Amino acid sequence: MSAGLDRERIADAAVALADRDGLEVFGVRRLAQELGVDPMSIHHHVKGKAALLDAMSEAVLAEVATVPDGDGPSGWEEVARRTAHEYRAMAYRHPRIFPLLVTRAQTSPVAVSALERPAAAMRAAGLPDRTVADAPLVLFGFLNGHLLERTIEEPGAMPAFDATAYPAMAALAPAHNRLRFPGGVRPDARHRAGRNRRSAPNRRPVRRRARQPRPGRRTHPSSSSTRWPPHWTRATRRRCTRASSG
Repeated sequence: MSAGLDRERIADAAVALADRDGLEVFGVRRLAQELGVDPMSIHHHVKGKAALLDAMSEAVLAEVATVPDGDGPSGWEEVARRTAHEYRAMAYRHPRIFPLLVTRAQTSPVAVSALERPAAAMRAAGLPDRTVADAPLVLFGFLNGHLLERTIEEPGAMPAFDATAYPAMAALAPAHNRLRFPGGVRPDARHRAGRNRRSAPNRRPVRRRARQPRPGRRTHPSSSSTRWPPHWTRATRRRCTRASSG
């Protein structure tokens, strides 16, 4: 069944699935199972996985709040600041999807709208067109690099700095380690905690039984501890064992 299925519903379900399980295992068939439909029903609305990834990018970009004209900040500095804050909040909500915004070309209307508002505010303030053309791209270039580092699955801790040689970096290291995300907790920490519990070191170790010789087989007392050259065949090893046993 595909009743009520449309591009928006498919994109929302894809975002929810990728948020939960990650992009590594994401696919059209798995999404179809999640929606309870045939994969061809999805292809009817979204033509292939590439188009589906684009739809997911648009869905998360649409969460970046846009303030209607006449409301909210009007100066270009405030518009740029509001845009950066909303973009960061979106990246923290969808850390597993955010890399799509960086690695895939974003040319959809919703992506262009994210550039349009700061550019329009800068032009209204009388900034030169060359500056207006560069500034939004510089802003999002900085945000993408910064947020990619903040949303990686396993962020590395800051090293221990020599407080005498690098007093500022030594003082900031705890803050960098603690404030990877607002509140110091990754949005997907629950999923990582589940994986860690499954792979915890206090699990009962697997106990392997020692291999017993087959009945009737002649074995040299020291053969089990002999380290044979790796290129020797089994027949060569048997002949050496027989020769050493007299």
